[in-house]
Amino acid sequence: MDSLLDRFCRYVKIESGAVEGASNYPSSPGQLEMGKLLTGELEAMGLKDVSMDEHGIVMGTIPGNMPNAPVIAWIAHVDTSPEFTGLNVKPIVHESYDGGDIVLPGCTSRVIRPTENDDLAALKGKTIITTDGTTLLGADDKAGIAVIMDAAQYLMDHGEIKRGDIRVCFTCDEEIGHGVDHVELNKLGAVVGYTLDGEGQGYVEFETFSADLATVTVTGVNTHPGYAKGKMVNAIRIASEFIQRMPADRLDPAVTEGREGFLHPYVFEGGVAESKIRILLRDFDDAKLTEYRDLLHSIANELLDEHPKAQISVVIKEQYRNMAAGIAKEPRAVDLAREAMSRAGLEPKSSLVRGGTDGSRLTEMGLPTPNLSTGMHDYHSPKEWACLEEMESAVRVLVELAKLWGEQSG
Repeated sequence: MDSLLDRFCRYVKIESGAVEGASNYPSSPGQLEMGKLLTGELEAMGLKDVSMDEHGIVMGTIPGNMPNAPVIAWIAHVDTSPEFTGLNVKPIVHESYDGGDIVLPGCTSRVIRPTENDDLAALKGKTIITTDGTTLLGADDKAGIAVIMDAAQYLMDHGEIKRGDIRVCFTCDEEIGHGVDHVELNKLGAVVGYTLDGEGQGYVEFETFSADLATVTVTGVNTHPGYAKGKMVNAIRIASEFIQRMPADRLDPAVTEGREGFLHPYVFEGGVAESKIRILLRDFDDAKLTEYRDLLHSIANELLDEHPKAQISVVIKEQYRNMAAGIAKEPRAVDLAREAMSRAGLEPKSSLVRGGTDGSRLTEMGLPTPNLSTGMHDYHSPKEWACLEEMESAVRVLVELAKLWGEQSG
């Protein structure tokens, strides 16, 4: 596992955070740096057809020896979440974890506690990787990248393993909803894909949220506050009222779970003249998203009646849709993943993804793409951590998956 740990720690030290609202793709230069590094490593392994295009999308082929076997793809994203800084990541390796609290030395008020984290409590004696508490770790999705790279190296070193061609693909800007904007399915050339972008160990995930993004823009009237009576229309106050009228006792991430959807205001910016709110709409049922859209429009109309001098626009953009129906068209995608988990010594599990992956959009585009575990936990947070042994089990799963799809050549 030394190579896997080394890969992972090298990758997380490269700052490759996505930038919300950027006009360029990829949205940050660190993603191109990651892509160049991975391209060089894939070439050094001996993969075929290795390339990085002008968008930073990296592809390569692990050559097979079963010419009639279906081609599959392994996919991960090089960007990290913009929700917390990933600059100057200092990974800390906790060997033979003692089962107690992990105090992060760069910010001692940040403590990873097993009493608050069931997954950690079960990993006493394992190798845990954290940050020093001043950055996120970037295991989302550099754990996935490291797993794919290690599995690729293993297969290249073991040419005797019966398998078909396997396409490796690393995308950019997944965290801001643009991960597959420039992925060409005909170039990828696979019958199914697997995103390595899941938490923990042993999960095969094939149902995600459907997602929309609402941008609410409130336009007011600014003037000198000393002489504003009857003239000023404060966009900040109206935007604040908009948020207050969104139901907090339901449809809020803090009070929902399982199949319950939500409306999540996550960006508030602007001033008296203009304020903007970005709101995530999420549900497993597409029809519910229509209800949420209608609710936002009704709130806007109410506020316009009360503030006739203001202007309020609600612009809603579709992001991705639940992958369940698309994956059902190719049942082998999930069935063989579960079998690979079993062959790797794991108990296969399934869970709802209360979020999305590149697989959500790839499935919608016509490539069934379930999501697999990579050993990451509490991502998008300075208390993010990963387990080396869980990452290693994900490598075993990919090797078994390669064998199983090779057996489909008949």
